[in-house]
Amino acid sequence: MTAPPNSAPNPNQALWEKGDFTRIAAAMRESGEALVKSLGIQPGEKVLDLGCGDGTTALPAAMLGAEVLGVDISRNLVAAGNRRAAEAGLAHCRFEHGDASQLSNLEDNHFDRVVSIFGAMFAPKPFDVAREMVRVTRSGGSITMGNWIPNDPTLVAQILKISSAYSPPPPEGFVSPITWGIRAQVEERFMAAGIPATDITCSEQTYTFNFDGPPVSFLDAFRHYYGPTMNAFEAAEKNGRSVALAGELEALFSKENRSGRENFTSIPATFLLVKVKVH
Repeated sequence: MTAPPNSAPNPNQALWEKGDFTRIAAAMRESGEALVKSLGIQPGEKVLDLGCGDGTTALPAAMLGAEVLGVDISRNLVAAGNRRAAEAGLAHCRFEHGDASQLSNLEDNHFDRVVSIFGAMFAPKPFDVAREMVRVTRSGGSITMGNWIPNDPTLVAQILKISSAYSPPPPEGFVSPITWGIRAQVEERFMAAGIPATDITCSEQTYTFNFDGPPVSFLDAFRHYYGPTMNAFEAAEKNGRSVALAGELEALFSKENRSGRENFTSIPATFLLVKVKVH
């Protein structure tokens, strides 16, 4: 799936194709599987995983018997997802390139569930994202989002906060992705898409990153493969501040590690779980 020829490209495409998020996603598999199992997905359901990456939630949903379409702005992650699905023998799980704010090739009222765990929150035009998610969900279906929370003291919110302090200012009109972690903003966006507030629920949950290596090695993966952190280090390097940035992030990763095992990292991170009923 590609954007119409006259549409402006999603500015996030270069960001997420810059690195190799599969290196980070490998630390997210266990929590992704547990989260999907908690959703009550039934065999035969049509599931859209939006901002799916390489399938951390799409593959577990397909393993429960759902018919899954993963859509992501990053073409390298789409290719990686299709490889993972093929290797797992999941013929009913496929991945396509697309923009969460403009799902022009997807039919109205088609999916039983739309799921987006730390995915669609990064797309520009959040009101368009909410409207598109509602549009493609059938009556009686549901939408589930997992979104990082601004100023939360745990890992990912702090990575983004620290990185932004070393990065150039965003372009005019930029809407921070972690505003999706604010309950009032979530409600405003879905209400604008026709969902009553009573059909929107939000709760704070925990997602755990498990990495086979010490915290400094996990940080190294972010530094070399996670687009926002890569950009922050590039900007910091130009300003002679890369050592300071590395120091802040090393302290964060060490402080948040709960493993208790040598050469293994386990870091819990708080996120906002959003559930929307569509009628």
